Amino acid sequence: MSERSRSLPRRSCLSTPGSSDRFLAKAPTATADMSFLDLEDSVAPNEKVAARAKVVNAIRTLEWDDRVLCVRINAWDTPWTYGDVIEVVGNAGSRLDEIMMPKVQSAAEVIAMDLLLTQVEKNAGLPVGHIGIEAQIETARGLINVEEICAASPRLETIVFGPADFSASIGMPVTTIDETIHHGPSTPFSYIFAKILMAGRANGLQVIDGPFLKVRDLDALRFTANISYNYGFDGKWALTPDQALVLNEVYSPSQELFDKSYAILDAYEFATEQKGTGAVMFGDEMIDEASAKIANSFVARGHRSGMARTPK
Repeated sequence: MSERSRSLPRRSCLSTPGSSDRFLAKAPTATADMSFLDLEDSVAPNEKVAARAKVVNAIRTLEWDDRVLCVRINAWDTPWTYGDVIEVVGNAGSRLDEIMMPKVQSAAEVIAMDLLLTQVEKNAGLPVGHIGIEAQIETARGLINVEEICAASPRLETIVFGPADFSASIGMPVTTIDETIHHGPSTPFSYIFAKILMAGRANGLQVIDGPFLKVRDLDALRFTANISYNYGFDGKWALTPDQALVLNEVYSPSQELFDKSYAILDAYEFATEQKGTGAVMFGDEMIDEASAKIANSFVARGHRSGMARTPK
């Protein structure tokens, strides 16, 4: 399902308030892998219903290139969820790739959304399964159930960590999520990152980190983004176009690493197919099947980012 967007990169996931005509008009001009038009936290309660038509108009009339295009709807515990799906998915047309579900706490919520989307797709003349789902983990209960959530529907494409709401959920004594969270030998997010990453990867999903709120401090953003990148995350939310540019760089392998990964695959292929050995020296390293799997992951990530191997 949702094969067009499932394999596209999500190094930078740009958030745009769905109630702002000005920000909606600028969104397609930002250099971001993914844009999501928000009907949830960035939209005031008295603007949520009116924002739906603005989002639909933006999807249908603006030039979006081939990025992943998503709408974040409101959570199931609000009065807006079904209306968001019916009005936006039912009217946006085929260019909409996904909806994002905030504050997901159980697999049942994803299953219910899958069923609702199927009905809306049929009534809108869309292929069943056209709309993918991104699920946000933003509560303690959601984290406890993340393995079941990630396996709940073939529509799922990504699992997303929402640090601000999650911090409130567990009572963390902070007022903002910034780089200081990650200082020290052990950070509050170490377990969370690992648990979400394992659940996502076990189900073939991309795994995305949430926003960094100091929007003008790009050095601090780079520091923070490198932490989730080194865990293996695929990307992170951007709140501004400048943040998106930094994230596109951080979540791409370096050219040196990309080329080295290709060279490892060449050496391993020669060893196994020409020499009949399962391991071979690569410089001062011994490489084997595990090395090839690591190299393949970097090659795949580089290709998703549009990289090409340096000519020999």
